[in-house]
Amino acid sequence: MKTITDLSRIKEPFPNAVVTLGNFDGVHLGHREIFHHVIDKAREADGTAIVFSFHPHPLKVLDPRRELKLLNTYDEKVRLVAASGVDVLICPTFTREFAAMRPEQFVHDILVERIGARRIVVGYDYRFGRGRQGDADFLEQLGCRLGFEVDVLSPISRDGVIYSSSRIREMIACGEVDQVVALLGRQYNLEGQVVHGDHRGRELGFPTANLVTEKEMLPAPGVYAVKARHGRRLYDAVVNIGRKPTFEGSAQTIEVHLLGFEGSLYGERLRIYFFQRLRPEKKFSGVDSLIEAIRQDVAHAREVLKNERVIGYREYLRRER
Repeated sequence: MKTITDLSRIKEPFPNAVVTLGNFDGVHLGHREIFHHVIDKAREADGTAIVFSFHPHPLKVLDPRRELKLLNTYDEKVRLVAASGVDVLICPTFTREFAAMRPEQFVHDILVERIGARRIVVGYDYRFGRGRQGDADFLEQLGCRLGFEVDVLSPISRDGVIYSSSRIREMIACGEVDQVVALLGRQYNLEGQVVHGDHRGRELGFPTANLVTEKEMLPAPGVYAVKARHGRRLYDAVVNIGRKPTFEGSAQTIEVHLLGFEGSLYGERLRIYFFQRLRPEKKFSGVDSLIEAIRQDVAHAREVLKNERVIGYREYLRRER
């Protein structure tokens, strides 16, 4: 997949471009089906399958007080879009100048003249341009004048559940990491670098890797059964997300205990995949009570994870018939 972040680098229109527009945060199962549709239409026309998005998310620029927490980092989003099989990801920097563009100017100057859109694929509720004036009906009217077709996709769902980034955020915020797989198509995960912490886990007999991550959307505070990837090796693990109230902690931390691992991980990167919330964060009466709870967490995690596996890209991207 070719990634373009500067529109000036597009020197000539793409042949028979089929373009979908959206933020695609999470790149969930609904997005996967949109990408499949774009790829199919592009192949039928011997054309180019294109995803057009923005970075950062427009709300980060237009309404920063809202503090929107994204499901993916930018790098994760690029990897997931690339894995879907589209030809090109166009992801320019979103600015207030972009936001001020009239919808017809955006469509004519960028989508048609610069990119060469012959077909545009959007969701039924997609809006764009200054004041969010552009919508699916507007695109269809412009298409008649400018010579492109428009596919407006209905809400994509399964068993009555609509695939939605907002709904996924709500579930993660509640710690429902086991339920989110049905919408996301894979386990929710995050990557981080191991840094020095207070070394309290080792003192308790359960050494932990203290992670710093760029991921904005973290599951609710608590203890989770996870799998942790270090290089090519995958470990069952337990992670605690929270402020360590037993020790009067104030800063939120992500601490991972890898089952069966011995050695140092400082400076290394881990990716953790969430399977189940074991319990909420709790303040214990003392160290002994905490140690016993951790023992129970480890035993519970082993039971939860013994028959589980990480869902790979191939399964997530597989077409559903």
